[in-house]
Amino acid sequence: MKQMKQPLINSTHIASLLALLAASVSAGAQNEAAPSAATEEEVVVIGVRGRLEQAGNLKNAIVRTEEISAATLDSTRSVNLTEAMQDKPGVIVSNECSMCGYKRIQLNGLKAEHTNIMIDGLPAHTILSGFYAVDAIATTGVERIEIARGAGASLTAPEAIGGVVNVVTFESLENGFDIDLGAGEDGFQQIGLLGTLASESGDLRATFIGQFDEREQFDADGNGVSENPLLDNGVATARISWDATNRDNLSFRLSNVHQEMFGGPMLGSQTPNISAAIASESLGEAAQLFVGDNVRNRYIGNAWETTEWVDTQRLETSASWLRELSNDWNVSLSASASSHEQDSFYEGFDYNADNDMLYLDARFNYSLNDNHHLTYGVDSRTEEMRSRSKAGELVNNDGDLSTNYVSDSFNYDVLGLYLQDSWTVSDSVEMQMALRIDQVEADFVDPTKPGVEIDRGIVSPRLDMRYFHNDEWTSRFSVGRGYRAPLSFFETDHGILDAGVGFDIDVNELERSLSTSYSLAHESNALTSSFSITQTNVENLSALDETEDGVPLLTQLSGDASVLAVDLAVGYQIADNFLVNFTASKFNHDDAFKSSFGVATMEEQANLVLDWDPEGWEVYASLSWVGSRNLLAYGYEGYNDAALTIPKSTDAPSFYWADLRVARDLGDRTTFYVGANNVFDNTQAGDEDTPLMFDADGGYDVAYIYGLLRGREVYAGFMHSF
Repeated sequence: MKQMKQPLINSTHIASLLALLAASVSAGAQNEAAPSAATEEEVVVIGVRGRLEQAGNLKNAIVRTEEISAATLDSTRSVNLTEAMQDKPGVIVSNECSMCGYKRIQLNGLKAEHTNIMIDGLPAHTILSGFYAVDAIATTGVERIEIARGAGASLTAPEAIGGVVNVVTFESLENGFDIDLGAGEDGFQQIGLLGTLASESGDLRATFIGQFDEREQFDADGNGVSENPLLDNGVATARISWDATNRDNLSFRLSNVHQEMFGGPMLGSQTPNISAAIASESLGEAAQLFVGDNVRNRYIGNAWETTEWVDTQRLETSASWLRELSNDWNVSLSASASSHEQDSFYEGFDYNADNDMLYLDARFNYSLNDNHHLTYGVDSRTEEMRSRSKAGELVNNDGDLSTNYVSDSFNYDVLGLYLQDSWTVSDSVEMQMALRIDQVEADFVDPTKPGVEIDRGIVSPRLDMRYFHNDEWTSRFSVGRGYRAPLSFFETDHGILDAGVGFDIDVNELERSLSTSYSLAHESNALTSSFSITQTNVENLSALDETEDGVPLLTQLSGDASVLAVDLAVGYQIADNFLVNFTASKFNHDDAFKSSFGVATMEEQANLVLDWDPEGWEVYASLSWVGSRNLLAYGYEGYNDAALTIPKSTDAPSFYWADLRVARDLGDRTTFYVGANNVFDNTQAGDEDTPLMFDADGGYDVAYIYGLLRGREVYAGFMHSF
């Protein structure tokens, strides 16, 4: 177990950055010495993969896909994936714990575990890493982020009941090096490095990415317990693309990700460091956690009693070979693997897990004729997770036969066949019909769980249609089925934190979804707009319950659960350098779906953006709003005092926040910027109530969350291209 907090930048980081800088600057100098190469790149460097994409032989745009560009990531000052996804139509970024602060991405109002995250079109995240390290996915070196909503939105991600988020890595046709340095309030620091290399012929292209960012703890109400944790991220990525011949492209990606979170007692005032906080467990339990046993007062308990610490290490690799067999045929062979290691401490409960995933895919694309483009293939996904806990072992040896710690270790194997026909029916109508057939096996391997819980074949069809009413109006209709195996305790509102009395598993069915959506889009010279409505029904939705002995139980709802998602996006180009965007989303969950959420989800949200670009300047302003909610529908019940005499409100008020960024170009290579997130410093703990609570049994908890948990962050920095 890691005990000491590491600095944001250490000697290894510095050495890596200097090496990257030297290599890129050297390559850039060579490029300047051969100006004729740049002219050749304009014609040749498109490459095998780019040429096939332009010809429509690798992907099709019939499925509605929203994109977040690299320019938007700069304008919004989005450091990681969760920040980039904030305020997008049909998207909810939820903070599901005030201590460890893990943030997750929900699509179409479904739960975050129904979102599949891919890197360059390949699965990269394991089941466990969908909970931690999502906000460690760096935006440095990202060319765009693609969002496809709805079950079956990706042939290679059938588990994505809500949809798919695909992060596409930047690939340059020239040599260069970019650096982005920023710093601000609450210990915010960020270094982003992007180096690109390209051979003279353009056949070989390499991208090198480094990003390190950090934020300190945040405590709005000053009670000594943070509402948002310390967050320390480090990412190093290399991607190489090689056109070996005029018909062959090979690509390889390697990424190392490290994230550390620490929440609870404020470092410096309540505990000197992370190791001291964890070591304080030897002091036992304090008589009181807060002055007067009221969570709004000063924290006086031992540091470990509110400490949540998660240290995550990820290694991601992928490789792909694309072969153009003829003008009508191409085949790609791809592999993706990831290793996710978690070392964590939750208020006295230690949890260590190793989660490995291997994905293999063989895909064929064939243009049958001018009207039919076929995609078919076979893929497999193998995932293994093994967890350990010393505290859990003590539960099994405490002599109390009514409690039992059941390890959530599992094996997960999927073998699938898929077929898709992209059919141009006429100049006005296009259709895409897809079918997956999967054999799914999910097995909890704890000795108390003999047998295989899930072993079945499943068929998942999807139909997408695009209709061009005229040059300005386009309709899209989609219907599809999807599935998912609920395998992790983390998806049940930190059910793992109640492991002092053990926990149990009762999962034996796949979650099964049916999603239907319609969208209408309009595009003219100055005005663009889109309206979308999606209905999703889910069978066997996972939820947290408890046994007769009060032991937390990972189980599934007996009935169906459904959600209706409606969103609107409007953009108006007032002038060549002045753009206004407005988005609004409404999510209507039935009672069954609401009961499955650990933290109340958003039901209404809206966002207004002004982007003004006078010569040499950029002014970007954003105003976001979230509607009020009835927390009783989500099972909220809590008190501010241990005597249970001061109930917490179950009416969550609406709230808003504003972001502002101003950038100034100094020449062609340097940009300085200043900005502020949450300009008016609106927070739940500072303006309303702390997320800390005592439950009806007098137990302490940290998840009375309904508003913003981090305050104003003023920052400044610069970007420079060498």
